[in-house]
Amino acid sequence: MTAETSHGSRHRVRCTSTRLSDGRELLYFDDTEPYVSGSAVRELHDVRDLGEAETAGECRYDPLTGDWVTIAAHRMGRTFRPPADECPLCPTGRGTVPSEVPADDYDVVVFENRFPSFSERQPDGTAAGLVDDDPLWPRRPAVGRCEVVCFTSHHEGRFADLTPSRARTVIDVWAERTSALSRLPGVEQVFVFENRGREIGVTLGHPHGQIYAYPFVTPRTEWLLQLATDHRERTGGSLLRDVLDAERRAGTRVVVEGEHWTAFVPAAARWPVEVHLAPHRDVPDLPALTDPERDELALVYLDLMARLDRVYRTDTGPVRLPYIAAWHQAPVRAGRDLGRLHLQVTSVLRAPGKLKYLAGSESAMGAFINDTTPERIADLLRSAAPDPRGRVAG
Repeated sequence: MTAETSHGSRHRVRCTSTRLSDGRELLYFDDTEPYVSGSAVRELHDVRDLGEAETAGECRYDPLTGDWVTIAAHRMGRTFRPPADECPLCPTGRGTVPSEVPADDYDVVVFENRFPSFSERQPDGTAAGLVDDDPLWPRRPAVGRCEVVCFTSHHEGRFADLTPSRARTVIDVWAERTSALSRLPGVEQVFVFENRGREIGVTLGHPHGQIYAYPFVTPRTEWLLQLATDHRERTGGSLLRDVLDAERRAGTRVVVEGEHWTAFVPAAARWPVEVHLAPHRDVPDLPALTDPERDELALVYLDLMARLDRVYRTDTGPVRLPYIAAWHQAPVRAGRDLGRLHLQVTSVLRAPGKLKYLAGSESAMGAFINDTTPERIADLLRSAAPDPRGRVAG
């Protein structure tokens, strides 16, 4: 299946859907010739004999927290830091073994994770029930989907190296996949994110992001919606909007400001490096963004990613910062009027070669202690700007 998926006429992206040898879906998103115009057609050449795709595990309810915990034992065997010439995310033509992307090159690709936490494929006989037949521990199928987003074919690349046009393609891909996954039966929340760096726990060195389609609203989002409900009842306002407005008024922690977006370090930042990016207009999710908002987001996001890699330096040069870039979107159904799109980027690196460990207070009690100040984090990010004025060039 091939379809044009561009949000508007100015930026064209052609999507081609195909299948890998185990039945998982792979999607090519092309913004360059000869594929974007349809002059050439993507073809599948997956020569691997993978057998049947992995099925998902199950979700078990924790009565001590009220959270659903996903049990996915098959992920123990997932690929772990292979050598560069055996990278499963590089184009097949560049390595010594066939990869997940059976092509000589690509612009952006998305495919179902080979070792999914959530999947539409369920083991035979899977149904909701109880662990040990005890009502304390409800269980349910881990229905949903996990996707990998490869935004560059270059093994040593990074998001900050993308052109604004390619970054815009990635934004359109995030939005398209959010819409598609939100329509799947049983999906309650879609989470777009990128993990980078061994310090974060990344097992594949090739730059990539992921998208999770959860069968429940995640604990972080549920708690945020409750706080937003309390804030509305108490003040009549929108919590996330009021936080953005307050940060813009103060200005002391603002890092980048454009016509449609503002990046800031939150006043109560938990992490050694933490920055939020939010649209000025109230929108629930990525699909709701307009063309001008997406255009500027591509510029702001690239600017922000470049700053992160200039926060710390050693004698040999800038340090490539390990981070988690997490897009918070409103759930598919519950609380959409309270949710508001925003990005949260965090890093565990508190200095070159030094990590912030989630030790007793953080891990056991959930009580964070930050070893720096949000104002200092903002100063570091502002000083790392390619444009010292901290504004986005139009």
